[in-house]
Amino acid sequence: MANYLPFEEPISLIEEEILKAKEIGANSGVSTSKMVKDLEKKLKTTTEDIFKNLTPWQRVQLSRHPDRPYTLDYINAITGGDFVELHGDRNVKDDKAMVGGFGTVDGQSIMFVGQQKGINTKMRQYRNFGMPNPEGYRKAMRLFRLAEKFNKPIVTFIDTPGAFPGLEAEERGQGEAIARNIYEMMNLKVPVICIIIGEGASGGALGIGVGDKVVMLENSWYSVISPENCSTILWRSWDYKEQAAEALKLTSTDMKALKIVDEVIKEPIGGAHRFKEEAFENVKKSILKNLTKLQKMDPDKRCEKRINKFCEMGVYKGK
Repeated sequence: MANYLPFEEPISLIEEEILKAKEIGANSGVSTSKMVKDLEKKLKTTTEDIFKNLTPWQRVQLSRHPDRPYTLDYINAITGGDFVELHGDRNVKDDKAMVGGFGTVDGQSIMFVGQQKGINTKMRQYRNFGMPNPEGYRKAMRLFRLAEKFNKPIVTFIDTPGAFPGLEAEERGQGEAIARNIYEMMNLKVPVICIIIGEGASGGALGIGVGDKVVMLENSWYSVISPENCSTILWRSWDYKEQAAEALKLTSTDMKALKIVDEVIKEPIGGAHRFKEEAFENVKKSILKNLTKLQKMDPDKRCEKRINKFCEMGVYKGK
């Protein structure tokens, strides 16, 4: 059964009508093909109208849609199932919120790393709701170094509400682990592409978010804080989350305009959760296109360009 967000209710109603019309035709023997065709046309128009005018908060809701594909969905689809997951940070344990390993795309071996959420309550707990601990970021760095050793490009998938904020994570050096990753990723000699596929919150996203190309899916978001937490801090209530989402400028359109990201990958009308195969194909095309350009560059020049790209962010140039 499909899940619908509040603003998708008109779509839900039309789809119900289509199902009923088809049922009537099947049970009564009366042709309902014209009615179905008209309803499908209405569905397409309604969906386009809704998704052309999404508010920032609605895009945040879409980024968290329970049917939205997660990191392993993208990796398995892009590699055709030819993915070998690697485990552990060789220090504490294997963080299930951070996944990574080698996979091939069109015959080219790539190191994939990303945050993984769960599809049900049990899996969400197993994956710690996509919030990595320090060992998750240290595992990611171990895999980055492995990719560099074998001269393989890196692709990261970002989808996290933030790094795990628990006491034990702080005791094991959460801040240091993220800061170390940011520092080390700047100097990786292989091409690095970072793709925000859902939520890109705070240092949890930055810990695997330093790349030559930073790309966002159309209905993802990227910010220092979630709208709910921002609302709680500024208004002492979650009730102002919609205003916070607007003020934070966290959508893909805003990020592209501010030059925080390099590219926005268009999602099918209706969102990646409705047309997963098309979303997978769009992401794959973006990866191959960007890798082709990056692999032609000298490694040292590529690193220098990457460093300058991030150093220029937020810099004010006076008159």
